[in-house]
Amino acid sequence: MNLELLESFGQNYPEEADGTLDTGSMAVTCTFNRHGTLLAVGCNDGRIVVWDFLTRGIAKVYNAHAHPVCSLSWSRNGRRLISAATDNLVCIWDVLSGECLHTYRFPTPIMKVQFAPRGGTVALVCPLRPAPVLLRVGSEHVTLPTLDELDSNIVATFDRRGDYIFTGNAKGRVAVIKTKSLKVVASFRVTTGTTNVAIKQIEFARKGTCFLVNTADRIIRVYDGKEVFMCGKNGEPEPIQKLQDLVNRTPWKKCCFSGDGEFICAGSAKQHQLYVWEKSVGNLVKILQGMRGEQLLDVVWHPIRPILCSISSGVVSVWAQNQVENWSAFAPDFSELDENVEYEEKETEFDEEDEDRSEDEEVKMTEEDQVEVDVTTVDPIRAFCSSDEDEQDPECLEFLPISPEIDEPEENVLLPPPDPTNQPTTSTEPSAKKQKVQNIKLNGTPGGEEHPLITGTKKPKKKNAGGRSRAGKPPKEVKQRTKVRQSRAGDDVLSMGTTIAGL
Repeated sequence: MNLELLESFGQNYPEEADGTLDTGSMAVTCTFNRHGTLLAVGCNDGRIVVWDFLTRGIAKVYNAHAHPVCSLSWSRNGRRLISAATDNLVCIWDVLSGECLHTYRFPTPIMKVQFAPRGGTVALVCPLRPAPVLLRVGSEHVTLPTLDELDSNIVATFDRRGDYIFTGNAKGRVAVIKTKSLKVVASFRVTTGTTNVAIKQIEFARKGTCFLVNTADRIIRVYDGKEVFMCGKNGEPEPIQKLQDLVNRTPWKKCCFSGDGEFICAGSAKQHQLYVWEKSVGNLVKILQGMRGEQLLDVVWHPIRPILCSISSGVVSVWAQNQVENWSAFAPDFSELDENVEYEEKETEFDEEDEDRSEDEEVKMTEEDQVEVDVTTVDPIRAFCSSDEDEQDPECLEFLPISPEIDEPEENVLLPPPDPTNQPTTSTEPSAKKQKVQNIKLNGTPGGEEHPLITGTKKPKKKNAGGRSRAGKPPKEVKQRTKVRQSRAGDDVLSMGTTIAGL
């Protein structure tokens, strides 16, 4: 695919809905690989569904977890996938074979996992309570330093190249930690004064040094990373832009940059609405409205093209540009025909030798015929290369092989045919040894906490004042009604025993 031909000279943001992706179960989170050719979707039943985004078909399905998948991240070369579930398990998968390479169990719920941008052996894990953990495959884990010993609900993310880790706490302070030495090199507060504003998310652009901070005061602040380093510790960098909904005061569920870093998208926490701003100017350019009454769970921007994917009601919605074919831009004399017209052939149009052609035209035609065209050299696609790279990664996995489909209408058409790599072995040889689960111990973590995705929909039980039953009702009827209420509450629980907010 020639990406240069897809380059649009107008707006580079989506304008309308472009279909949906149905995984066959409730989708919770999604993420693109580095080139945007594959989309991984984490589902409510613990499955991970990988979509071929060019053909909009399912390429692979992993029966990854027994509980809902809450976070996903691709490695740089696309051959590894790290996932986190609501049962506090973090797994690293081989994308091609579907094999689980490493499994880690944490004592507290996991909010986010992220592979290092320049490697597949280092990952960042953000638990609910203690400080974020730097997970090194084949080595011991390291807990990141914090600005305050009592910090809680800390969010963290790698910068664009993975040299630094940016963390934000519930008091509105952002710390910059060097990945190799784990030392704090810079810090600042997003607000001035004594008010503490919790930081909900930190996100970096794929190009440039800008990053955004989503805070609880419903304002998205965009900073320049170079200015943050120049200010040092306890600095006061000024945000480039402050983005917010002044009319409705909308809180933001998830924010992301466009592939070129020129636009910012924010998803509403109240309903399925996507706001798109232009970063350089700060003006609102588009509001994408989903179905009313739906609650947004996740939104991601395609790494290269102006495409958005959002999740609500368990379905992945795709938003893209309205492509209008304009052939006259390529050929000025091009004209569209309403019906077929018989072509009038010129007298010497297909003759091998034109008698009316002059000698100068003959020499020019022979020179054009002798031009050699190189069809063997593969030039790197600039859209797939970083600013400090000249060539593409030869080990990068862009597509997954798909077995041919068999027409069996009685089976589920949404699922691909059985993958031989995921089928259990029936041979008489002893089965392979199960993957060992490595327990991660963290200091100061209370046990028994539930993930916010699960606890978000649990309703508190209503009790009568003083424990008395209603007047005129015998105690037997009260007992019967409590049983009915318990059974109805049990109907709301999904098959795996958990419920998720917004599904």
